[in-house]
Amino acid sequence: MVEPIRPPGSAPDAPAELSAQAASAQTAPDRTAVPQTAPRPDQDRGQEPVPDQAGPDKRQRLVSHLLIAVLCLSLGFAIIIQVRRTQDGDALSTARPQDLVAILDGVQRREDELMAEIADLSESLNTLRRGGASSAQALAEAQRRASTLGILAGTAAATGPGIVLTLADPESAITPEVLLGALQELRNAGAEAVQVGQVRIGVESAFTGQAGGILVDGTPISAPYVIRAIGDPPTLSAAMNIPGGVGDTVRRANGTMDLTQSDSMTISVLRPVRTPTFARPVG
Repeated sequence: MVEPIRPPGSAPDAPAELSAQAASAQTAPDRTAVPQTAPRPDQDRGQEPVPDQAGPDKRQRLVSHLLIAVLCLSLGFAIIIQVRRTQDGDALSTARPQDLVAILDGVQRREDELMAEIADLSESLNTLRRGGASSAQALAEAQRRASTLGILAGTAAATGPGIVLTLADPESAITPEVLLGALQELRNAGAEAVQVGQVRIGVESAFTGQAGGILVDGTPISAPYVIRAIGDPPTLSAAMNIPGGVGDTVRRANGTMDLTQSDSMTISVLRPVRTPTFARPVG
């Protein structure tokens, strides 16, 4: 086989595969892999990267939500308190006209009684000033005042018009607070002598115990609870029937209230006379 003549120093022909690869390597561009990170969206738009502020934003939103929740709770609590006060303190706004007339009449009667008492005290003062402290008028006035104070203190018997209030408690649900509320309403309506059960009420009287086992000044009383009060009967009756008052409270406890007016009644139960431990008369 005759081989072609090659110039001196030339290399022998390479195989066809190697020649093709060499040619491809010479003509193809340099594709050396360079590690790159994935472009960010803001980099694709040619903008500077924005710091990640998701953490602070979430905290601010959480604080805002907490503040809103606290404000809503506070507002709801205030609304509940206002509604309760409205229901308890403004019950007169839902009272019937005849109830309002009775209440107004009771207030007017009480005002008249106080004005008469002021006039009586003023007259007594003028009498004492005219007669002198050692006169018979002064002694008579002192005895009258002692009798009056004895009635108010519960150490003297009393007679006059008034009411008898009977509270039935079939479920033993009436609490000492209910009886205390009745006593306060009677005093506000001008009751001058009050007896609960067999206990004469005085300035230091107290209702203790619990429903079904109430004590007055340490003496147990049982249902039905009978309260006798001397005063103006219509005024005392109106005080017991004020909307939202004693009558409604007793009915909510599934009890009943019976009220009877009397033109003449006597309270003969007396409180023991206590000698003051620390207080002494002046003069």
